[in-house]
Amino acid sequence: MRGGPGDAERRQRWGRLFEELDSNKDGRVDVHELRQGLARLGAGDPDRGAQQGISPDGGLDLEEFILYLQEREQRLLLLFHSLDRNQDGHIDVSEIQQSFRALGISISLEQAEKILHSIDRDGTMTIDWQEWRDHFLLHSLENVEDVLYFWKHSTVLDIGECLTVPDEFSEQEKLTGMWWKQLVAGAVAGAVSRTGTAPLDRLKVFMQVHASKTNRLNILGGLRSMIQEGGVRSLWRGNGINVLKIAPESAIKFMAYEQIKRAIRGQQETLHVQERFVAGSLAGATAQTIIYPMEVLKTRLTLRRTGQYKGLLDCAWRILEREGPRAFYRGYLPNVLGIIPYAGIDLAVYETLKNQWLQQYSHDSADPGILVLLACGTISSTCGQLASYPLALVRTRMQAQASIEGAPQLSMLGLLRHILSQEGVRGLYRGIAPNFMKVIPAVSISYVVYENMKQALGVTSRWLTTRKA
Repeated sequence: MRGGPGDAERRQRWGRLFEELDSNKDGRVDVHELRQGLARLGAGDPDRGAQQGISPDGGLDLEEFILYLQEREQRLLLLFHSLDRNQDGHIDVSEIQQSFRALGISISLEQAEKILHSIDRDGTMTIDWQEWRDHFLLHSLENVEDVLYFWKHSTVLDIGECLTVPDEFSEQEKLTGMWWKQLVAGAVAGAVSRTGTAPLDRLKVFMQVHASKTNRLNILGGLRSMIQEGGVRSLWRGNGINVLKIAPESAIKFMAYEQIKRAIRGQQETLHVQERFVAGSLAGATAQTIIYPMEVLKTRLTLRRTGQYKGLLDCAWRILEREGPRAFYRGYLPNVLGIIPYAGIDLAVYETLKNQWLQQYSHDSADPGILVLLACGTISSTCGQLASYPLALVRTRMQAQASIEGAPQLSMLGLLRHILSQEGVRGLYRGIAPNFMKVIPAVSISYVVYENMKQALGVTSRWLTTRKA
């Protein structure tokens, strides 16, 4: 672009911007100065702008800074033309709506107008090239998907449940191989998160199976009982296989999700939210069907008494020998049925919270910030758990009942009737307190580890929240 009409004027403007950003007047702009300068100028999200194209240690001199801006301007021009669908040199409200719709998200006229107002400086209700360039030049926006990328609902928020919808990756991530690195980062984050919250997870399972109206087993009583029986180390029983099943479950979900999406999509450009829910639920059911024996083993190992099993293989052999192959699928039906209310409510609550935020606070930027994303993901996941918890409790009791002396061997409906008649509706929510107690630490640990793993693997540091935009 150097040498074209207006280039000298543009270089002068960029030179003045460079001088304003170079706060220590050493002839270079580093990441710290860029962040401070953009914040001072009110240029949106300085952290994202600062992360792209600038070395954190060396910074840029004037010529490097101008070259950096020229390259960004070229990419922004291509993006502007892709959004300007009628090629009239302006982006209007309908074109903003069309662009979002093409990516599978429907936004209201009011939301589209808010996005337009945040960029439109001359009050014409359209965005010309100069307004577009000035607004995004120092931001990390590469394509329109980045605007939506902030709001992708991701199961990176690992809460130790098996009901979440799979990750969804862009075509660019698939082509560059970033998808598998993100899966690896997510698996490691899940492993650390589950290990950190394993005592609460074991307490939940213990209370699901052993708590009743008569024994009034509570959180402190459950912890005391487990420690007295097996010591502090016993609080981590079952964690090994809980971690071990993350990798195969994530891989199967991802592959199944991609195939099911392709089958549902047909000739469509993208999937709607409802279609993503169907694809995600079917992918979750596929993964659960394949790895479900590991779920049964996890429950048995979590509830085992000291010295009951020598290890994972010994536990599997004893179940097979005493109860037969069918024992590895006890509780399968309530487990698969639980995917529907969990994923449906999780997705619905997340979409509601997302739209509320966009309508009220998106005047200056579509980027909500990490705290908003974490809050939306945590609340939606918690609501999903609340809806599916009775089925999860029935699943756990069916998995465990053969190993408990004198316990009746009941079907799903028989067990539901038994719990309701003996303990009432409250009986369907035994153990839900420790389950909720582990949500915030689990989300926090998985996020921190995920971000660090992404850096270690060389993944561009952009937060994914709900794999379910």
